Amino acid sequence: MSCVRKVSGTLKHPLVGLAAILFFLPYILVLLGATVSLATEVLIFALLGLGFNILLGYTGLVSFGHGAYFGLATYAAALTQLHLCHGMVVPLLFGVLTGGLLGAVVGFLIMRKRGVYFALLTLAFTQMFFYIVYRATSVTGGENGLGGIERFPIRFPHLFAIDISDPSIYYYFVYGIFLVAIYLIWKMVHSPFGCVLQAIRENDERARCVGYDTKRYRYVAFIISCAFAGLAGSLYVFLLRFAYPESVGWIMGGDILAMTVVGGMKSFFGPVVGATFFIFLRDILTSYTEHWLVVFGGLFMVFILFSPQGIAGIIQKIFPGSERVLGLRFLYHDVGSGSQALEGQVDSIYQAGEVRGSTLRRSEFGGEELLVCRGLVRRFGAFAAVERMDLVVRKGEFHSIIGPNGAGKTTLFNCLTGLLPLSDGQMVFKGEDISRLPVHGAVSRGIARSFQITSVFNELTVFENIRIAVQAVSAHKFDLFARTERLSRIKEEARNIILEVGLSGKERVVASSLSHGDQRLLEIGIALATRPELLLLDEPLAGLSTGESARITEFIRKLGTDVTILLIEHKIESVLALSSKITVMHRGEVIAEGSPEEIERNVAVQQAYLGEVRLESTRKKAAVPLGKEESMFRTDRLNTYYGKSHILHNVSMCVDEGEVVCLLGRNGAGKTTTLRSIIGTTRPRSGNVYFKQQNIAGLPPEEIAQLGIGLVPQGRRIFPNLTVAENLLIANRGEGDGGWNLERVFSHFRKLGELRNSRGETLSGGERQMLAIARSLMGNVHLLLLDGPFEGLAPTIVAEVADIIEEIRSHTTILLVEQNATLALALADRAYVLSNGEIAFEGNADELACDEALKKALLGV
Repeated sequence: MSCVRKVSGTLKHPLVGLAAILFFLPYILVLLGATVSLATEVLIFALLGLGFNILLGYTGLVSFGHGAYFGLATYAAALTQLHLCHGMVVPLLFGVLTGGLLGAVVGFLIMRKRGVYFALLTLAFTQMFFYIVYRATSVTGGENGLGGIERFPIRFPHLFAIDISDPSIYYYFVYGIFLVAIYLIWKMVHSPFGCVLQAIRENDERARCVGYDTKRYRYVAFIISCAFAGLAGSLYVFLLRFAYPESVGWIMGGDILAMTVVGGMKSFFGPVVGATFFIFLRDILTSYTEHWLVVFGGLFMVFILFSPQGIAGIIQKIFPGSERVLGLRFLYHDVGSGSQALEGQVDSIYQAGEVRGSTLRRSEFGGEELLVCRGLVRRFGAFAAVERMDLVVRKGEFHSIIGPNGAGKTTLFNCLTGLLPLSDGQMVFKGEDISRLPVHGAVSRGIARSFQITSVFNELTVFENIRIAVQAVSAHKFDLFARTERLSRIKEEARNIILEVGLSGKERVVASSLSHGDQRLLEIGIALATRPELLLLDEPLAGLSTGESARITEFIRKLGTDVTILLIEHKIESVLALSSKITVMHRGEVIAEGSPEEIERNVAVQQAYLGEVRLESTRKKAAVPLGKEESMFRTDRLNTYYGKSHILHNVSMCVDEGEVVCLLGRNGAGKTTTLRSIIGTTRPRSGNVYFKQQNIAGLPPEEIAQLGIGLVPQGRRIFPNLTVAENLLIANRGEGDGGWNLERVFSHFRKLGELRNSRGETLSGGERQMLAIARSLMGNVHLLLLDGPFEGLAPTIVAEVADIIEEIRSHTTILLVEQNATLALALADRAYVLSNGEIAFEGNADELACDEALKKALLGV
């Protein structure tokens, strides 16, 4: 009975249906008036597309150079037969070897590049190979090509010989090779190795951070892809009995890319469909015109614009449920054993909400030093994001790192996990120096992390996300032929972790469809699946609703009893409640360290959060009434998201003409997002933005700027290759009444006048900030948005910039976002305070400045 079931299951395999169709293809084409050779060409190009799709569809690398490996293999097979071995088998093998070896050499040279640079390098090598083939007339025949190739009988000693000179016999010879090749490709892409390739395509950084050497995987995929291109080229030269130089050129590479995309690069069988479409279209159109590629090019653009998933995608839309037949989901496996789905089942490992025999590595808490960092430095040019930092994390601690914007917290995490190289210093983990380890090396030692912006494999299911991470620390991480769904221990461990993080019942949900809170849990689950001894969590509560935040806080609290945690978080209440020890960073340095109670009482910490530079303003602030609907500018119930992360919650505020209003809040409160929502660089999901009674919500940034709103962004963002004067002139939109011009700017910003011919890249931080403000003013704005104008400036420079803001306030209405609350409140008439994306306070700036308890509660630690 089991044998019958096995045979029945085999017959349902998608490859069986394809094999049956292709078996009768020659007869079908002959009935349609075509030739058997055309059917053979369909097989060869289908094989070529399948091999190419290992690179494009699974790894996400675009190559314009696969024509070279295909074409050079034709020459290699031809030359082998003409000069070395008068047969078929050796020339075929030599062609495959040529494709693979060329892929190994070229891949080694170009694999460190990605994106457009990788694609251009493949094109460059293709042109180089084409030139060599075209000019080496004594070897390749040059533009005349290489003839005299024969299809010799294939002999089986002492048995029989197969005469493949007959077109029909040669078709079935190629058919047999095609079936073996497609079976190997199917096994490969459904193996652990193939799963990793798709994970790399979805999110290379996340794949590295669960322990995969992604460069190695891409390199091996490139070699395998080129080897299959070589096999297709070897078969093709014996079909034509001729090798021609155009098969090496970039046009052939473009054809391979186009037919794969048209067929559907996200479908396993898409390249087969695309190759068939390409060959038939060419055969039909060439009988009418030699410019048939123009038509195919037009169709290619239509598919790119209107059906990115190609013909396979169209079929799936017309016939829902055909995903498994077409292979549209690369990693389409049952989560449960055999053919049973996990959904709705009670697995033996699920016992009343408990995890039986959890496979997570539990730390033995002894308080010894787990991570020791001495003198860490990370510079970006002249700027030191981390400066001579010392840090000790002991086993069993729940250790948090806090600090205002720009303190260097995430940069520290990136250094600890190998995403950024250290400029100086040493990191020791469990007694081993890990200062120069790559990302996957740090993971293999027991360090895992989550990211500030949720980072998961969006197009994989929850189960596949976790399985990829579990697999990374198993013996099967580079297995090319094992059946992933049959690796029971990996599956069981993945289920354990899914239950551990509270996502049971959502195993089949694609990650991009999860709520933001569930995506956060999934990301933590991915990190846990690597069995870490030290877990780095970078703002796990960012962008969460109150309910989701409470749920994940409680999960992290329980997690902290089992694994050492190093946490970055801006929700101070959660940090104080969770932490056993807190380190405070400011401007790349540690300014305090101790228990939560000690940090709460630390004066230096409060100064870092509230601002230590004060401005003694002698200006008398009038009691400015709130204008509401009559205000020059206001927002009404603004809601803004980053993906599924809900950042702003019904933010309503107003600014009257002539006011300076400051918007304050802790890190991650949503201050910069508010400015981005106003200027249009981040479109709000709902709510309105009114400027002079006109609703500007949803308008593009350039139109909003033209209405008279200017933004001085965080980080200045001047044009470094332009002079000061050129930076200003490029923003000028006409003087108008009392408008700003170069002379007026230089009268207010005297230092810029002295530097008018200096390039932006030569300016100091304070000079760049002045230039950024002056550049916005040159647009003759009515409302100036200032985002962190004092960030990273020395105290004396802060005072200069503050004086300039005081000076220009009589000409321009200002909305100021600033971390230095003391200074901002001294400059402002009124203040708003954001907390977790919501307005927590609005009122007179002086009242808030004088109320130390309220200021500390809203902004301090």
